[in-house]
Amino acid sequence: MSRNYKFYNPEGVYFVSFAVVEWLDVFTRNEYKDILLDSLAFCQQKKGMELFVWCIMTNHVYLIFRSIQGQKLELLLGDFKRFTSNEIIKCQ
Repeated sequence: MSRNYKFYNPEGVYFVSFAVVEWLDVFTRNEYKDILLDSLAFCQQKKGMELFVWCIMTNHVYLIFRSIQGQKLELLLGDFKRFTSNEIIKCQ
């Protein structure tokens, strides 16, 4: 599967899903779920992510979102994933 998201309409609403490496059950721990939720809240408040629906499973995440500040969607999503993964790694 491609690791690069392709967004053809910058003003569109998109469904994305992404999984933890090797499908490990990372989000069974509340502290990791909290990091993910804090990251989503930050992206909503500071990065212009309009989040319609989210679902956190034990080893993957679903989002339906769009950018309302004109930021490229692939950069917005990349920043979210990079920050979240780095914070989770710091907790270990």
